[in-house]
Amino acid sequence: MTSTTSQLMATDGIGLLVRHWDCAEPRARMLLLHGLGEHSGRYEHVGAFFAEKGIAVTAFDLRGHGASGGDRVDIEDFDIFLGDVELVLETLGSDLPVIIYGHSMGGLIAASYGMSSRPQADLYVLSAPALDAEVPAILRVSAKVLHRVRPGLRMANSIKGEQLSKDPAVGEKYFADPLVETKATVRFGASFLGQMDEIRDDYASLQRPALVIHGADDSLVPPHASATLAALDNVDRKVFAGLRHETHNEPEQDEVLGFVASWLDRQLA
Repeated sequence: MTSTTSQLMATDGIGLLVRHWDCAEPRARMLLLHGLGEHSGRYEHVGAFFAEKGIAVTAFDLRGHGASGGDRVDIEDFDIFLGDVELVLETLGSDLPVIIYGHSMGGLIAASYGMSSRPQADLYVLSAPALDAEVPAILRVSAKVLHRVRPGLRMANSIKGEQLSKDPAVGEKYFADPLVETKATVRFGASFLGQMDEIRDDYASLQRPALVIHGADDSLVPPHASATLAALDNVDRKVFAGLRHETHNEPEQDEVLGFVASWLDRQLA
């Protein structure tokens, strides 16, 4: 199953590319949020997998990413992402249960949305959510300083192909993808780090049932970043031994996605 696309205008006039994986008689709807520098087109197999399970999937390229508008990987206020999520959620309707599935930075966006006072989804899946980062103190300080004096300065995100998956083809395809952005502005980095800090003491406000999945060998977002969430009564967490950052792009992806589908089946029942 291949996705179809449409365009949606954000409230500030930025055009968002929206991707759809439809099914004949859906039992739920899912909004899929991608990670830093990538785009929704990298999730064709994920969207198709859940559509075949009776879950209609929608994804969109975050502003400044992929085929959506906006300055490339540049945002001043992280809350703008949450506004875009709310806008796309409104298009899904309220006739069926709604799931938000966010990976990496998309997991941070999903978690932040789930802790907000905005209209909520029914279920959350957080894949390697970027709730923390091992950034040396000097770099954190530098980001804050540069944010004030050169906010538009673009810096490499330092992601390496082998960090994504054990399958070398995943990294090779990632860096060959013309829609993948490997740099972000200092302003974006400061907003990203600031959002992690802002929600760190507020995890308990994530009230809806949530599943956290993480690769044990993830060096981009180390597993300890999501460990605190496991203490919440409404959160289940699964760490997959031997898997890296993009568990959905590992050779064991069927096991990972199957685990998520089984969890959703139990919740939807």
